[in-house]
Amino acid sequence: QVQLVESGGGLVQPGGSLRLSCAASGRAVSSENVQWYRQAPGKGRELVAVIGHLGTTLYGDSVKGRTTISRDNATNTVHLQINNLKPGNTADCCCNINECWGQGTQVTVSA
Repeated sequence: QVQLVESGGGLVQPGGSLRLSCAASGRAVSSENVQWYRQAPGKGRELVAVIGHLGTTLYGDSVKGRTTISRDNATNTVHLQINNLKPGNTADCCCNINECWGQGTQVTVSA
């Protein structure tokens, strides 16, 4: 059973950046497809980015060009760097491996 722990969220001003982390145990992130999702207040869950077990990446249209997903095999962690955050990006962000979810980390964008 894989366990996931997200971290790195917080309060950031518009235009700022955050680096979220998803630390995994029980499975190696290098052998799995790892997904980041976000859910804004009152809205459905939205796929932000995916990193495949071969290292290929995929981004949601709303974050393309300002988001980078990466993997650190030594620490078994997947990172999500989001730049130029906007007030509408306030959301709870979670990572997923094979339908297993972490508890999420809250991103709040506000002046």
